[in-house]
Amino acid sequence: MQNKKLIFFHPNQDAKKQMHLAQGGVSAGFPSPADDFKELRISIDQEVVRNEEATFYARVSGESMQGAGLDHGDLLVIDRSIEPKDNKIAVCFIDGSFTVKRLKVEVDCVYLMPENKNYEPIKVSEDQELLIWGIVTYVVKKV
Repeated sequence: MQNKKLIFFHPNQDAKKQMHLAQGGVSAGFPSPADDFKELRISIDQEVVRNEEATFYARVSGESMQGAGLDHGDLLVIDRSIEPKDNKIAVCFIDGSFTVKRLKVEVDCVYLMPENKNYEPIKVSEDQELLIWGIVTYVVKKV
């Protein structure tokens, strides 16, 4: 397993910068008349952070979760207060390294599942140290 350095960022709730929001949404079908456009102001942090003390950001490093829509360089929103459950995407600390994988919880075993066929699942044995560090709640992508 590669030892990659993962840098976490804590949301800055003191500087609540508000951005413009098209209240009616943006049509993905037929264009909507311009007079339907109404503006509100929102804060992205307020939209994606449920528990300020338990929320962190980190960038995806690698390609093992591409099938789940997590690409190299994407920004993850991670909530440490959410209970880890089967099928959740989690940031895990295993044997001294961080990784982001989908949890597969079975009666007698836990697997860390990649979402890219070029990567193998990680079967967590009793000899390994596993800490489910937090659950991914949002991904911010650059287009």
